[in-house]
Amino acid sequence: MGKQYERLTDRLRAFIEAQPVFFVATAPLSADGHVNLSPKGRSGSLAVLDDQRLAYLDFGGSHAETIAHLRENGRITLMWCAFEGPPTVLRVHGRGEPVFRDDPRFAELVATMAEADDVGVRAVILVTAERVSDSCGFAVPFMDYREERTLHAEYFGRKGEDGFAAYCESKETNVESIDGLPAVPMPLPQRPAR
Repeated sequence: MGKQYERLTDRLRAFIEAQPVFFVATAPLSADGHVNLSPKGRSGSLAVLDDQRLAYLDFGGSHAETIAHLRENGRITLMWCAFEGPPTVLRVHGRGEPVFRDDPRFAELVATMAEADDVGVRAVILVTAERVSDSCGFAVPFMDYREERTLHAEYFGRKGEDGFAAYCESKETNVESIDGLPAVPMPLPQRPAR
């Protein structure tokens, strides 16, 4: 039986921190726009900041749908599934905001996830929970975690900051969403000194 929570309790925080992967869902306001669902999971790239707020690193890639949707309407849902232990699915419905590299809050937020920070970070996604709920995960399979993939960090690490900025600018779906909404500001803002 599912339950709703007023805040991210210590138990829920421990559950979140124990999961190697989570999922992010956003959508544009347009009825014919594309809903986006993205897996996330790089170790150390998510932080529970307090009992209402979470943040995760948004790494560069071929699309920036989450950023575009958040810039338009701020709606976001994060979901974790227990692939081991008791069957649980946890959802945080809330408001999200991309905090870009030139935002004064960027450095402080990135510092909470310093072990995962690298060249490929476009923004930090800051989420304020409005509804926290769990449900049974009876249909979620047991799965074994093997190891982290290092390809993303290695790929953008070789490119360096200038190469990463050029990559982001060269991808149309970094500049705007597949529905034409503005996504990552270009040129990519410079990072504050680390």
